[in-house]
Formats: sequence, C-alpha cells, structure tokens
Amino acid sequence: MNRPSVLVARRVFPGVVERLRAHFDVQTNDDDVPWGREELIRRLQGRDGVFVTTGEPIDRVLLAACPQLRAVCSMAVGYNNIDVAACTEAGVLVSNAPDVLTETTADFGFALMMAAARRITESERFLRRGEWRQWSADFFVGADLHGTTLGILGMGRIGQAIARRGALGFGMPVLYHNRSRLAPEREAPLSARWVGLDELLAQADHLVIVVPYSAASHHLIGAPELARMKPTATLTNIARGGVVDDAALAAALRDGRLAAAGLDVFEGEPSVHPDLLGVPNVVLTPHIASASGPTRLAMAHLAADNLIAALTGQPLPTGLNPAPRA
Repeated sequence: MNRPSVLVARRVFPGVVERLRAHFDVQTNDDDVPWGREELIRRLQGRDGVFVTTGEPIDRVLLAACPQLRAVCSMAVGYNNIDVAACTEAGVLVSNAPDVLTETTADFGFALMMAAARRITESERFLRRGEWRQWSADFFVGADLHGTTLGILGMGRIGQAIARRGALGFGMPVLYHNRSRLAPEREAPLSARWVGLDELLAQADHLVIVVPYSAASHHLIGAPELARMKPTATLTNIARGGVVDDAALAAALRDGRLAAAGLDVFEGEPSVHPDLLGVPNVVLTPHIASASGPTRLAMAHLAADNLIAALTGQPLPTGLNPAPRA
C-alpha cells in the first residue's frame, strides 16, 4: 500500500520534517523560496496533504487543480490565505495553530507598544548616527504606559493576554472593542470594559490591534478612524496587514496627528509602504511577533500533529472545518 504524500511548502525545523517522514512521503522546500499559486499547484500534483504558513494561497482554483488533496495544515494562527469554505466543499480538512503562540505574541505586542511609546528605536538610530552630544530635560521625551488607558481592538486570546499584562503589570485601565462582549467573569480579572469603536479610538492612550483579517476588517483603521484618536496616542498592529491603512497611518504620523506607532504586519508584505519608511516615529519589525524558538517549534509541531491526524483518520487537534462525510 502506498504511503500518503505530503508537501511542506516552506523550510521548517528538521525534527518536524522527520516526524512527517515517519508517516508520509515528504517533499520539502529546502530553498525556502515562497511559491505562488501556479508553482504550488505544480508541486501539489499527486499530494494528499500540504503543510503551509501564512503566504501560500489555497483557493478554489488550486483545489480544482489538485483533486487528490485531502488536508491543508497551517503552522500559523491566521488563515486568511486559505478559503476554508471552498476546502469544506471539496472535502479537504483545514487546521491552524492557535493557543501555542498566544503568550509569545502578547509579549511582543507589549514590547512593540513600549518601544513606540518611549521612542526606543528612534533614539537608538540617533545614537548610532553619532548625533548624541549632550543630555537635556526634553531629550527624546515619550509617553508613559503605567496608569494610562490601554485600548484593545479584538479581544480574543492574544487580546486578553495583552490586557492582563497592561492591567496587572502596569496598572492600565483597559477598554476593548470586540464583535461580542466577554462574559463579566472574564472582564473582571482584566479590569476590562467593552466600548464602541468610536469611544475606544477617542479614549485609548495606547491602541493595540489584534483582530483577524477579513474583507470586513480591511482598512478597519483608516484616515477617519485615525482622526478620532488622540494626537498623543500610539497605535500598535500585530494583527494582519490590511487591517490598518498604512498610507493613512504614515500621513497621520508625519503630520503629528498621532504620536507613534509600532507595526509588525503590513499591506503587501514583505513590501512596506515607502511613506512608513520615511517617518521617524514608527517602530517596524518584519512579522516576528511569534518568533521565539520554543513557540515557532510548537507551532510547527502542531501543524504536523494535524497533518498526521488528518491523513490517518484521526480527529484533528485544531481543525477548522468538519470532516467530510463518508
């Protein structure tokens, strides 16, 4: 009996690949060159499963061209690159990797917010250019976090972890906006209060964005929303590129209508809007919020767990759609 065949679409940890080789014939992308849809289709011919990240497009065109495909397993928590409804119609199982990156991503989001508020990267560039000559009382003055209002747009696992850090570690009152309000017993330990989006924007001293990306959340924060924020406020985006209108954000930062921003995600990444590169009061990082060694390894192992389960007839640990009917 032939073993199932799987494709690992990006380079991942050798130990994870070895786990998969114990169950399947495995083709890997050792060069780690991102594949577009056409190349991915070519390499998926005859494959039963695919291990993906955030960039591989799994859509109706690909599914129609790869009829043998039975499982799409991602090591990311976000899955806007995967058409889950189309996969369900085609009888293809889909999984993501929630939970394992929650605390690491929340750590990074808080660090990014602090770096923006306290002008850390801006002052480091100043120092590295050899421009530091003397100290003065208003030298790189930034904003406090302790005691200021933390606003969270999106109150899922990561949003709640950020709220916990702000409330318990920094004494920050927490306002949040979410499609659904948390139960009172979830809000209370976080000192969190649900508000409408307009109030969140108007009241937050530091706004952190952690909503999933979808057509409905595209440019959820654009020029009108930025205009409602305090000019002394900061904005941190660790959600997905496209939730924030990057051009509008760059203009607000340049014109002093927003104090600072911290961005780990961008529209059209790995490209970054050139206007963002030209303003000093923004901290830019290359989509690394979950990039601690233990967390990235756990994400990859969870994707492998799901792929093994999907192709051996077991329930998926973190499946996103129902198993096809027999």
